[in-house]
Amino acid sequence: MSKPKRPETKLVPVPSPNIIPERDIKQTPILECQHLGIDFGGLTAVNEFNMAIGRTEIAGLIGPNGAGKTTVFNLLTKVYQPTRGTVLLEGIDTHNMSTVQVNKAGIARTFQNIRLFDNLTVEDNVKIGLHNHVRYPMWSGILRLPSYWKKEKLAHESALELLSIFDMQHLANAKAGSLPYGAQRKLEIVRALATNPSLLLLDEPAAGMNPSETAELMDNIVKIRDTFHIAILLIEHDMNLVMGICEGICVLNFGQIIAKGTPSEIQNNPEVIKAYLGDQKEV
Repeated sequence: MSKPKRPETKLVPVPSPNIIPERDIKQTPILECQHLGIDFGGLTAVNEFNMAIGRTEIAGLIGPNGAGKTTVFNLLTKVYQPTRGTVLLEGIDTHNMSTVQVNKAGIARTFQNIRLFDNLTVEDNVKIGLHNHVRYPMWSGILRLPSYWKKEKLAHESALELLSIFDMQHLANAKAGSLPYGAQRKLEIVRALATNPSLLLLDEPAAGMNPSETAELMDNIVKIRDTFHIAILLIEHDMNLVMGICEGICVLNFGQIIAKGTPSEIQNNPEVIKAYLGDQKEV
């Protein structure tokens, strides 16, 4: 039995060439990119990238392979510094921020290629993500003072609670590298959530998952948004996932945005169909 289709969100313009969900219009967008671009030597990889994300929006960034999607993620997280343009996080210019500073300011991400600490336990991988808000002085840890054990207990409880999102708490003591591929994907999302983000970037979260795992992931992405009251931007090639949960979708081709809109608008956009989606019957 097919799942009921989620109602489509109405998108409205903000004071820029961008759109966000109507319910978020009274608040500053969690993220706004204005005329963002980057050149590598004489090659322009991304140009005139304009996008806003509402504070509770699930947004999608799609396009053919090589379109520049992961490059955009790298610009947002300061892996690359933009050649031009502005990235505003909660209205604050991130121009002089490093990758670490952007993470502390509220952006967390996953990667196309899984980047876990394979030889550490599942729980320890999550605890690494908790460094933004579960801390203790170095001397407290060395001397094993009561404050250290108090923080360790808090980190343990927080890690198990986060793992429970994907029903993975029973795997807390397993080595991360021993997990099946789909579980490693989920663990990377949990570790990103542990940094307490206001914006979560997911780079092809359904890659390598079977249809039932993908359906579960869709439900969990919505659950994460609703539980943590955060925004999510995802790159994904699985159009059933994108069209099923994304409210606003941005389509990138050769580093340029060719369309922005709701799922139905994107599915029926002739330029998008020609560049990426193919025959509508296949979408």
